[in-house]
Amino acid sequence: MTDPASADVPRLRVTTRAIESIDDVLAYADPDSPLYWMRRGDGIAGIGSALTLRLNGSPAGERMPRAPRFAARWRELAAVATVDDEVVLRGTGLVAFGAFAFDDRSPRPSVLVVPRVVVGRRAGRSWITRIELDDSASGDARHGEPIPYGPYWSATLGPGAQGPAGYQDSVREALEAVASHEVGKVVLARDLVGTVPRGADLRRLARALAIGYPDCWTYAVDGIIGASPETLVTVSGGTVTARVLAGTAPRGADADADTAASLALATSAKDQDEHLYAVQSVLSSLRPHTSALAASEQPFTLKLPNVFHLATDVEGDLSDGASSLDLVGALHPTAAVAGSPTAAAIEVIRRLEPFDRGRYAGPVGWVDGNGDGEWAIALRCAQFDVSEDSAGSGETIPVTAHAGAGIVAGSDPEAELLETRVKFRPIVDALA
Repeated sequence: MTDPASADVPRLRVTTRAIESIDDVLAYADPDSPLYWMRRGDGIAGIGSALTLRLNGSPAGERMPRAPRFAARWRELAAVATVDDEVVLRGTGLVAFGAFAFDDRSPRPSVLVVPRVVVGRRAGRSWITRIELDDSASGDARHGEPIPYGPYWSATLGPGAQGPAGYQDSVREALEAVASHEVGKVVLARDLVGTVPRGADLRRLARALAIGYPDCWTYAVDGIIGASPETLVTVSGGTVTARVLAGTAPRGADADADTAASLALATSAKDQDEHLYAVQSVLSSLRPHTSALAASEQPFTLKLPNVFHLATDVEGDLSDGASSLDLVGALHPTAAVAGSPTAAAIEVIRRLEPFDRGRYAGPVGWVDGNGDGEWAIALRCAQFDVSEDSAGSGETIPVTAHAGAGIVAGSDPEAELLETRVKFRPIVDALA
C-alpha cells in the first residue's frame, strides 16, 4: 500500500492471548528485518506483515506532512478492526511499528508496519497477538516461534559524504547563520558508511544495544536499528509524556573526571541555551493538545554509559483526544534534532549536510488501536538497506550511521566534532 490516504480501509482481525513467560522477546523477530521495541526488559517484537503503510517523500514539499496522513489512516484502520484482547496491557491488541523519515522531502519512505504476529512482555506478563486481514486465510502456524540466532558478524564504518574536516567547515557556516539571526540553533549531523554480510542476523545488533544501553529505547523497524535515549512522546490513557535531551558531555575516565564533566555540563551557558531551545520547542507543540502541561524548571543531568545529557521531563493531560501519531506530527522535528526556528533550521540543514538523513533523527516507535503508543527519536542508530530492490545484489548490505550536534552562539567546531565522535560510539562499538 503506497498511499494510506487514498486506499480502501482493510479490515483486520486481532487476537491477543496470554502465554508462558518469555525471557527473550527479540528471539521471535525476523533475523533479516527485525521489528522490535524494548526498554528495561519490557517490549514487543513483530513477525511478518499483515499490512504495511508506506509514504514516499515529496521533493517540492507541497503535500501534507507524512505523520498526519498516517494518523488519519490509522484511525480508519482501528475503527473497523475486530479486536479480541484478553490481556489488555500496553502493546497488546492491534499494534503497528513505525519509522518515519526526518525530512518530509526525503526520498526514503516512511512506514507503518502491522505485523502478522506480535510477541510481548510487560510487568512480568507475556502474550502473543495474531493479526490477519479479514479476507485472508489463517496465519502460518510457524509464526510465533523463537528463531535461533545466526552467527556473530561485524562491520567497520568509515567516513561518508561528510568527513571530519568538512563537518567543521559546515559548523563554521552554521555559526554564520546564527550570527546573522537566520537561526538561533541548528543541529548538524555527519555520516559514516560501511557494509555488513548479506544474510547477517540483524537481531545481533539490537541485542548488543539492548544489553549495553538498557535505559534507552532499543528499536528495529524496517532496517533502522538503534538505542535512543530520547523519548519523542508517549501517550497512555490520556496522559502524554516526553523527555527532552539537548546538551552533551562525554563521560570522564574516572570518578573525579566524571564528576567534573557532569558539573561542567550543568553549568555551561552554551549547553543550557541549547537545551532551552529544545524544551520550548516541545512545550509549544504540546500546549494546543493538553491541559496541565508541566516541565521541571531546571534540567537534570542524565547519565548514560558513554555521555551525560541535560534532560527535562514533560507531562500533561490530553485535552483533545489526540493520538500518539497526532502528537508525533505536532512535535517532529524538535529543536533537539533540527534547531530553532524549525523551518529555518531545516533549510540550513538541507544546505549544509551533503546527504539525506533518511530516518535518522526521525520518529520511531509503535502505536496501538486506541492511539496510545511510545515514540522515540531515532538516534544512536544504523540504517540498513533491507529493501526488496536490494535483494540478491551482491554479498553485502550497505549500512549508514549518523551523529549530530547542536550549534548555537559560542559553539566550537572542534568541540562539536568531538561530540559527534562520542555519540557514534554506541553504534560503532555494537557493529564491531
